[in-house]
Amino acid sequence: MDKTICELFAGVGGFRLGFDRLKSGWETKWFSQWEPGAKTQWAHDCYVSHFGESEDLNGEIHTGEDISMMVKENIPDHTLLVGGFPCQDYSVAHTLASSKGIEGKKGVLWWQIRDTLIAKQAPFCIFENVDRLLKSPAKQRGRDFGIILSCLAELGYSAEWRVVNAATYGAAQRRRRTFIFAYKNDTNYGKKMSTAKAKDIISKSVLMAKAFPIISAEEITETTISKDVVEVSDSFSFAFETAGYMTDYHIYTAKVTEKEEEPIVLGKILQHNVDSSYFITDEARMAKWVYLKGAKKIPRKSANGHEYIFSEGPVAFPDPWDRPGRTMLTSESTLNRSTHVVADLDTGKMRTLTPVEAERLQGFDDEWTNSGMPQRMRFFCMGNALVVPMITRMGKVLDKIIDKEG
Repeated sequence: MDKTICELFAGVGGFRLGFDRLKSGWETKWFSQWEPGAKTQWAHDCYVSHFGESEDLNGEIHTGEDISMMVKENIPDHTLLVGGFPCQDYSVAHTLASSKGIEGKKGVLWWQIRDTLIAKQAPFCIFENVDRLLKSPAKQRGRDFGIILSCLAELGYSAEWRVVNAATYGAAQRRRRTFIFAYKNDTNYGKKMSTAKAKDIISKSVLMAKAFPIISAEEITETTISKDVVEVSDSFSFAFETAGYMTDYHIYTAKVTEKEEEPIVLGKILQHNVDSSYFITDEARMAKWVYLKGAKKIPRKSANGHEYIFSEGPVAFPDPWDRPGRTMLTSESTLNRSTHVVADLDTGKMRTLTPVEAERLQGFDDEWTNSGMPQRMRFFCMGNALVVPMITRMGKVLDKIIDKEG
């Protein structure tokens, strides 16, 4: 089986870099990265600066365009489909033309993945999303992930998932993300898994359990999901846990205790001789930082007149050197509560992170985003990225799976 990849919602190339670091023969045949409403496609241009462009089967370039406009049949064939797609409202309804057809909300990118799977029939897939995917929406917990699993089952896939804290597995950032590994039931791997016990699949014998080892799994809960994705959208609700497995519309899930590894602490990724522009020198600005990072109890009134107290606890200020960084957001480096503020290694004075330090938090090479984009966009792209070493961990296990496919 060829080691070929199609990368959707590619950002600045985290999936590709993670597989390239394996040096085991993976080749990305096509990618897509398009930021809606952006005049300049900075992430796309950064990706191309590292890896070059990708032609479709007609010899045309459409990688920096709206993926919904791409004719999926024109995407080159591939063994592995990957992508970090956003957590959105996945609700669907029957189409007016046919009760068997479905219609999702415009702009919801899961349907672009589904359309690509229908057109290209990739044997394997790895997807990344935020951890709240398993619990959304708040009024119908688990519905959105249920829709995804129902779609995969309909297309002949089984799936494993894990919520992974990157720092638990040796990374420099406490970033929790949901990873989904889906595979065709008619692959050798799929046939092998069809005879395995759910507990073994969750705890030891599958890609997720081998890439991200655990100490133990709690009692498994299970359910069956409807074959009608519209029915799932209308009425499905389920308490998905941090690990699980789906095959033939049957779902098994359990909370797991991860086997922790030594993380990279924040002090190890900080630079020396940092430019003065990153330092917080203005007293008024420092006062704002102190306020934003501190505990608060603020009286507020809702739109209907209900009065309540908004409260939040303090955030470490500065961020400690001896722990991994917190989850980095796209707003990193701006004056807000979530931005990292550290004591400089050389002077001890307070400052924000540099773009290189942001890249290190995500496991990218230094200066990865130094491709002509504005500094603000460098932080934005890193806030949107995934932790690259987590991809390499999964890739090591997938290499062994592919070797047995023949």
